[in-house]
Amino acid sequence: MKNNLNSFPLSDKFIHDFGVYQADIKRYDNEKIALCRDQAFEHFLKIGLPTRNLEDWKNTDLSEVYNESYNHFYHEFEKVEDIDKVFQCNVPHLNTIMLAMLNGRYVSKDEQLKVLPNGVIYGSFEAALQQYPDLVAKHYAKYADYTKNGFTAINTAMAQDGFFIYVPDGIEVKKPVQIVNVIHHEHNICIQTRNLIVLGKNAKLTLIHCDDSYNHQKSLSNTISEIVLGENASLDHYKMQNVNNDSTLINFAYFHMDANARLCSNGLSLNGGILKNNNYVKMNGEGSECNIYGLYLMDRKQHIDNLVYVEHLKPHCTSNELFKGIIDDSASAVFNGHVIVSKDAQKTNAFQSNKNILLTDKAKVNTKPFLEIYADDVKCSHGATVGQLDTEAMFYIRSRGISEHNAQMLLMYAFADEVIQKISIEALKHRLEDMVKKRLRGELSVCEQCVLHCSNPEKEYSFEIDLTKI
Repeated sequence: MKNNLNSFPLSDKFIHDFGVYQADIKRYDNEKIALCRDQAFEHFLKIGLPTRNLEDWKNTDLSEVYNESYNHFYHEFEKVEDIDKVFQCNVPHLNTIMLAMLNGRYVSKDEQLKVLPNGVIYGSFEAALQQYPDLVAKHYAKYADYTKNGFTAINTAMAQDGFFIYVPDGIEVKKPVQIVNVIHHEHNICIQTRNLIVLGKNAKLTLIHCDDSYNHQKSLSNTISEIVLGENASLDHYKMQNVNNDSTLINFAYFHMDANARLCSNGLSLNGGILKNNNYVKMNGEGSECNIYGLYLMDRKQHIDNLVYVEHLKPHCTSNELFKGIIDDSASAVFNGHVIVSKDAQKTNAFQSNKNILLTDKAKVNTKPFLEIYADDVKCSHGATVGQLDTEAMFYIRSRGISEHNAQMLLMYAFADEVIQKISIEALKHRLEDMVKKRLRGELSVCEQCVLHCSNPEKEYSFEIDLTKI
């Protein structure tokens, strides 16, 4: 059966593979999830893959991606004895619970799913389907609306594996949980990853999500994360993206927040061919609060599209968005911020800000912060800026005897630092500070003439510059 709305090789591939691998995809599903997959696939046939005719996708051209040849990678779980060597995390002093996926399948040196004495469960989504089908079915596709988006629909229909984390009521996970998704394959592959993270009442979790690639093969990663925050739950969420220029990452994060829940999400995008990050936050309980931050550094012909959609449904809730971007060469960036305040969401505070620096006349930014307000007792604001480096600040720094190149470096870093400082894990913050400095230089090696000296973290430097004037 052909897609009714558009016919691309990728659409045809999805349709073909769902038919061929249907039994394998559904082998651990209960009746409820199997029915959900069938319904999601039927919706995919109706709506197809998103095109630039849709408002949320009009500034991101995926036509070349749709016409590329990809293979779905279906592989059984395998044990990796020395997993710390395969999935190295170059963050000194960062002590985490490490979970890993390679080419869309969970890998571990022991079991696929761990159950701790306090009731915390973490590991493979596929294993959770087998061992806790009712718990998965309770949340699967409840928050990710597959009727409105083709990528969400086909992921709901075809996803086999991903990460599963469950934190029971009243439990705080002391160590951060780090989930690492690596693509390293000799062929162009497409992976459909499904993550489910559930926090019970008064639960607390710190989650670090890393997307990496180890080679330069083309790949398409379509990831759906459903994240549930129960009453008075707290989640610190970090997402880092550093993949090759031939990679396309399509990410959907659906956050559901109950009363007095707290969410802090910080995304840092350093590299990638095409990055499309879609964050949907539903504030479904009174007194909840979310802070969503983003920093993106794009160059060459890279493209990033960040969408943040926040629904205020109950009174006394607060949302805050701050996204910053530095765009170089012929790169492009998109920011779509949409906040809806329903008529029942009185006493709402909602703020949006998107700031961008263009380093060349070929770099492009499309930004659209938007407020849709139906309540009358609210405090809301939004704003966006697109410009170049401040000439007065440049003059101020250069008057202190610093070269033009290094002055630009300092200005760009000072611009990015506002988002970096939102990171509450000190070891992670220091490492990302270092990575951002290197990324701004466009290289990983140290230059003794650079005032940042970013590859020598053990040595401290002080600058006789008042950064408040920048």
